[in-house]
Amino acid sequence: MNYWPEDITLLGEHVKIEPLTEKHLSDLQDAVRDGELHLLWYTLIPHANDMLVEINRRLALRESGSMQPFAVIDRASDLAIGMTTFMNIDASNKRVEIGSTWLSKSTQRKSFNTECKLLLMTHAFEELGCIAVEFRTHIENIQSRNAIERLGAKFDGILRNHSVMPNGTLRDTVVYSVIKSEWTRVKSHLKFLLNKKRD
Repeated sequence: MNYWPEDITLLGEHVKIEPLTEKHLSDLQDAVRDGELHLLWYTLIPHANDMLVEINRRLALRESGSMQPFAVIDRASDLAIGMTTFMNIDASNKRVEIGSTWLSKSTQRKSFNTECKLLLMTHAFEELGCIAVEFRTHIENIQSRNAIERLGAKFDGILRNHSVMPNGTLRDTVVYSVIKSEWTRVKSHLKFLLNKKRD
């Protein structure tokens, strides 16, 4: 099957983003135990025991053409420290969402997430020709909202009662985006943030 986007591995200074496979299972189970991330009620992060199911769910979405799932690899240790995706893929309009992302607790607030977003957006805008890259998160996920805003994405709006969470609560989804005309500015900003973390 011909996919858009095609499979790709992206290399940064700190991270490697590569197509997700079952070979990442053990690393991802260890990563999700770091901080017991599955306990966060406002996001959908699998329990370690459910990681294989989650990998296979994402791979099935790849087969359907709606998601391109990746493992995020710490280049220093060569271990998978989390997941990210291009999702809600719209090949006709050249739009993607960067989402379903999580990183182990000990790797958060470092260079990993910022470099991931730089690599993925560079690929989206400069190789895939995207007109927009979208980000969505739960209205209560303040850490995620702050991280998205720190990237330079603009607030688009709130989808109220957008979906039902596993615990039965209704999710209001906050939507952000970066459009093609903003990319040069956002790219410079992300590089500045990465250089600042090195100081």
